[in-house]
Amino acid sequence: MADAPYLEEWKAALGRDTGAIYLALVEAIARSIRKGDLQEGEKLPPQREIAARLGTNLSTITRAVTEAQRRGLLDATVGRGTFVRLNAGDGSWRQSGASVVDLTMNLPPLPQDPSLQTMIQGELAAIFRQQDMQSLMSYRVTGGTRHDRELGGQWLMPLLGRRRASEILLVPGAQAGLAAIMSSLLSPGEAIVTDRITYPGIRSIAAQFGLVLIGAEADDEGMLPESLDDLCARHRPRVLYCTPSLQNPTTATWSLSRREAILAVARRHQMTVVEDDPYSFLLKAPPPPLAMLDPQRVIHVATMSKVLSPGLRTAYLVLPGAEMTRRITSGVRAICLAKAGLLDALVSRWIETGIAQHCLRSIRDELAQRHVVLRQVLGEGTGNRGPSPHVWLPLPEWWGSTEFVAFARRQGLALVPSSVFTVAGEPPPAVRMALGSAPDLDGLRDSLTNLRSVLEYRPAMGFSDIV
Repeated sequence: MADAPYLEEWKAALGRDTGAIYLALVEAIARSIRKGDLQEGEKLPPQREIAARLGTNLSTITRAVTEAQRRGLLDATVGRGTFVRLNAGDGSWRQSGASVVDLTMNLPPLPQDPSLQTMIQGELAAIFRQQDMQSLMSYRVTGGTRHDRELGGQWLMPLLGRRRASEILLVPGAQAGLAAIMSSLLSPGEAIVTDRITYPGIRSIAAQFGLVLIGAEADDEGMLPESLDDLCARHRPRVLYCTPSLQNPTTATWSLSRREAILAVARRHQMTVVEDDPYSFLLKAPPPPLAMLDPQRVIHVATMSKVLSPGLRTAYLVLPGAEMTRRITSGVRAICLAKAGLLDALVSRWIETGIAQHCLRSIRDELAQRHVVLRQVLGEGTGNRGPSPHVWLPLPEWWGSTEFVAFARRQGLALVPSSVFTVAGEPPPAVRMALGSAPDLDGLRDSLTNLRSVLEYRPAMGFSDIV
């Protein structure tokens, strides 16, 4: 054992790490390989000797070696011993402590079309050439200019039909729009009914304004009308918040009959419906939005962030009537005053020139390819609810959501646990991953291959050695 000085470093590492001992040992092995203290093909001491030197039990060493094999660091064969694998130091496996692949941010993928990227750059230059700089850099009217509202109506026409420009507001992102809506319609202590598993942004808004969230049950299609009806009878909420198409996080899309049934409940209980619709444009044949089915009851929120780019910070509020428009305009003014003129000009120009439609088609195509990779790596039944930029992934029975996310992060993957989305009851054993966060198809395939290995891993004793 005198010729294995790296063992002292391993022992020190185990003393510093407060997490699972076997995972800390795997990280120590990886560091020794990266530093060159362990060479490719080098044989490690017997596991019993390592356990004695480190002051831990044999089962922990065996578990660490098994995990190191899975990561591609070691080869272990009964009768021959344990060796450092060839090419173990090439970085092909993401180690905890190295860079983590972030699949938490729900973004559209960047368009891969080089000609489109050139067009986008050209349009930015054209705006500065053709528009008045002072106007672009000044305060804008709350809700956007009439020209920008008309172009917003033009963009939304395939979904909503023709709408009055006077009843469309531009806001700096859907989150700001939702905050303005809820703070305008409700007072502290009043309730919003939503899905039991819902978009976390609405939870933040409710907490900020002292509002109460009530969670309705759902099936595979989405919110259950009978659950909504029961909650309305018991709690009398005045606002329903929902995402009927590619719901975040579950990706459920309501059928036409479900939409009509939910609206019937809303009418019976005289609720205003806030339809958050970030994803309908990603569907080739989307169901009619609630705002088409009941335009006098529904506030429609449509953002560019999920279908073009989050950097545009542009969303449209489509409002039912002049009085509601006046109320929400006051709320928008209080929350954010107005949008940046440069971004308004850019989005409007993209709509006018067709770049927005071109970009949307490119993102749809890219998402379709990413779903192909998803099914190739994780199986045909995964992500089968449409071209969503996110996937709701049920976990094997031996994993809880929080424990799984902690373990996955140690393997170089950042995911979102179900607890982040849960309004009522126990969080289900599931996680959300964002397909658009990966830089390209190869990066996505690598991440999903890593995820598959993590899913297949079965921790001993329910992962109880994580603190």
